[in-house]
Amino acid sequence: MSGRAQLMWDEAVTGYDFGPDHPMDPVRLALTRKLVAAFGLDRELEVVAAKPAGESTLRLVHRQDYIDAVKAASADPAGAHGAYGLGTVDDPAFVGMHEVSALIAGQSVGAAEAVWRGDAEHAVNFAGGLHHAMPGGASGFCIYNDAALAIARLLELGAERVAYVDVDVHHGDGVQAAFWEDPRVLTISLHEHPRTLFPQTGWPQETGADRAEGSAVNVGLPAGTGDAGWVRAFHAVVPELLAEFRPQVLVSQHGADTHFEDPLAHLAVSLDAQRAVQVACHELAHEYAGGKWIALGGGGYAVVDVVPRSWTHLVGIAAGRPVAPEAVIPEPWRQEVFARTRQLGPQRMTDGRWPVNWASWESGYDPADRLDQAVRATRRAVFPLRGLLP
Repeated sequence: MSGRAQLMWDEAVTGYDFGPDHPMDPVRLALTRKLVAAFGLDRELEVVAAKPAGESTLRLVHRQDYIDAVKAASADPAGAHGAYGLGTVDDPAFVGMHEVSALIAGQSVGAAEAVWRGDAEHAVNFAGGLHHAMPGGASGFCIYNDAALAIARLLELGAERVAYVDVDVHHGDGVQAAFWEDPRVLTISLHEHPRTLFPQTGWPQETGADRAEGSAVNVGLPAGTGDAGWVRAFHAVVPELLAEFRPQVLVSQHGADTHFEDPLAHLAVSLDAQRAVQVACHELAHEYAGGKWIALGGGGYAVVDVVPRSWTHLVGIAAGRPVAPEAVIPEPWRQEVFARTRQLGPQRMTDGRWPVNWASWESGYDPADRLDQAVRATRRAVFPLRGLLP
C-alpha cells in the first residue's frame, strides 16, 4: 500500500446545480477545493479525477427504470417524472443532471477501488455523500447514491465486511435501504431525531431485515444537541460496534449540517466538534479497518462559514497533515470568497471550542437526560443483536 491519500476531484462536479434559489449551492464545493489548496494540502495527497459511473455500476444500487428517468430528465428537464422524485422542489431537474450525478458517483466508486486495491490508504470525495437517493428515486437533494455505490463496489471487489458511519444531521436513509437485507454492511447513522427533521426515519428500532438484524444502527439525537452530547453519543455507540464487526473498510459520511449555523436543521454542533469526530473516524479506521478509509461529504448549507472549513479539516486529516484549529485562513481565499459571494469569509479554522470536552459513556449516564435516553434506546435496540451488552 502506498499510504498516500487521494482527493477525488473533477472541477465539473460543481455543475451539480439545482439553481440559484436552492440551498445546495455548488459554491461550497468550489470554495472547499480552493481552501484545501490554500493550505498546501495538494502537496500531501494525490488529486485524482475518476471517470463517471457507468450504467452497470449505477445498477449496483439503482433500478434501470430510474436511471432511464434521470437520463430523460437530464435531456429534457421540463419532462421530469415526479414519480421518481425528479422535478420536485428538493430535486429540480436540470440539463446535464445525469452526467454530473454519475461523475460524483464515479469519484466515490473510484475512491473505493483505490482504497481496496491499496493504491491509497485513505480517499476523500467531499462532493459525495449523497445519502438520500433510493434505488428507484431521487430524494433530499440526492440523485445517485454515491455512498451506497461505493459500498456496493467494495462488495463486488470481494469485501466481506464494510462499515458505514454517517454523521450528517439527516438520517442516511438511502444507504440503509440499499443494504437493509445485507449483513455484510453495517450502517450507523447519528442524526437529528426523526420527529423533528427530514426524512422522518432513523428510529432506534430500525435494525435491519430478519436475515441482517443488527446491521442497521440509528441514533436519533434531540434537537439542540451540542458538542459535548454529539461527541458523547458518537463514542457511546460507534467504537464498540466497529470493534465487534471488524470491518475491512470504513466508509464515513461527514455532512456539515450538524453545525449551529446551518439553516436547515436544529443541532448546535461546532466546527471543532465536527473536526473531533473526523479525527475519531480516522483513528477508528486504523484501529479496526486496517487503515482503509473512504471519507465523503454530504449536507451542509452554511456554504461559506462552515462547509469549506469542515471539509478542509477532513482532507487534512486524511492527508496526514491536519490543519490546526487555531490556523489563520489565508487571505487570498477570503478574497475569493468575497469575489464569489460578496460575503466575508471566516478568519480562523475554529469556532473557538477546541479542544472539545465530553464525558464518556463509561463514566455513567443520566436516565433523565434526553441525549442519554437517545443513546440508551439505540444500545438497547441493537447491541444485544450483535452479542454486546446494552
